Amino acid sequence: MSVATRSTQSPSSPPGPEGPPPRRTGRLFALTGAVVGVIYGYDTGSISGALVFLSKDFHLSDTEKGLVNSILVLGSILGALIGGKLADALGRKAAMLIVAGSYTVFVALSALAPNVVVLDAVRFLLGVAIGISIVAAPLYIAESSPARTRGASVAAYQVATVAGIALTYFVNWGLSDGGHWRLMLGLSAVPAALVLIPLFRLPDTPRWYVLKGRTDKAVEVMTLTDPDVDPHAETEAVRAALAEESGGSLRSLLRKPYARATLFVLGLGFFCQITGINAVTYYSPQIFEEMGFTGDGQNFLLPSFVQLASLAATVLAILVIDRLGRRAVLLSGIATMTAMLGVLTAVFGFGDLKGSGTWIGFGAVLLFTAAFNFGFGSLIWVYASEAFPAQLRSTGASAMLTADLVANLLIAQFFPSLMSWAGAATTFAGLGVLALGALVFAACTAPETKGRQLEEIQGFWLNGGRWPTPAP
Repeated sequence: MSVATRSTQSPSSPPGPEGPPPRRTGRLFALTGAVVGVIYGYDTGSISGALVFLSKDFHLSDTEKGLVNSILVLGSILGALIGGKLADALGRKAAMLIVAGSYTVFVALSALAPNVVVLDAVRFLLGVAIGISIVAAPLYIAESSPARTRGASVAAYQVATVAGIALTYFVNWGLSDGGHWRLMLGLSAVPAALVLIPLFRLPDTPRWYVLKGRTDKAVEVMTLTDPDVDPHAETEAVRAALAEESGGSLRSLLRKPYARATLFVLGLGFFCQITGINAVTYYSPQIFEEMGFTGDGQNFLLPSFVQLASLAATVLAILVIDRLGRRAVLLSGIATMTAMLGVLTAVFGFGDLKGSGTWIGFGAVLLFTAAFNFGFGSLIWVYASEAFPAQLRSTGASAMLTADLVANLLIAQFFPSLMSWAGAATTFAGLGVLALGALVFAACTAPETKGRQLEEIQGFWLNGGRWPTPAP
């Protein structure tokens, strides 16, 4: 989920007399952010395998299993709410240092937890760090990358996050024979500690220096990050953009002409998670076991292939989004999710869970997850950034993120209990109805913004959700 699109200036990378050369520094910004993305993805998905074994060690009920997941999301909501203010007050770099340091400490502590109460407390704090990361990392990358490579740099962060989730399942598979859940949870503390080294060397972003009135430093960093532009002119553009962004408020989102845009981004954010993607991320080993697969090897290895397909789908979306258009990518992704939830409902309700039905179910889970990353996962923040003018862009993206995380919290807490109480067929049928609702909602509200300037897109909302008729 990228918040990077909030930035409206053309940022860059750094050197300075003591820093690395400009091109190398720009790559270091992107690489550092990508590593944080991998760690974020890993920490989000690592519980999927660990939960199988720690549930036995701690004798957890279905409700307690849900809490182990949902407590992380609850912390993420708090972290996301404070992340923007923290990044503005202390700096993007300082926020990233806090994130990496917190990852290191809380991941290690979660691996050492003596009981579920301590584990829940530590995972809440880890969730706060994740929430800050969701805001700060894409922002740091976007504001530190040259305009010509910003899109690729931010996309690389999104791909890195999916790669981190995929890596989780391969690690879980490798450690499943011994049930080493503490290692599953704790391994990411090592890269989190190592990423502190380049972070200490890198400067903050030009935009933040301008925000704090340090224009000389902004010019210096701009020179290092993007030697192809006039650093003084670019710094002035940043200053002008910041002046334009002031004054955005939550109340403004609820007034005309942007109330319709607010409804759209909030609905998209909520549907993105309530349709069940993190049910697969958090609980895939249990889903595959319910489907009829046996043995930890299969139940941990199969999700690895699911996430690899998701990684490929994310890359594909990046390649085609500006050719096929936003609506085509979004609607085809949601439609495929809806169809696959229908297949899963049939598999669990009427299928042979000892024969071909298991592999049909696996294929449905794989296509469901890939379709999410192709549609929702790739487009949600694009629309968030395009729906509002500069002064409301940050507030609108934060509102969407909150809606997204609230739905994620509901899925994380109640999915295992629903599976036990209502059964898999009914649970997936319910998710299918929600996905169908998401498809109808997106078809009725999502504009096609391919090739449109931001000012044109704002005209769509100003005109009541219709494109203005060109003057004759």
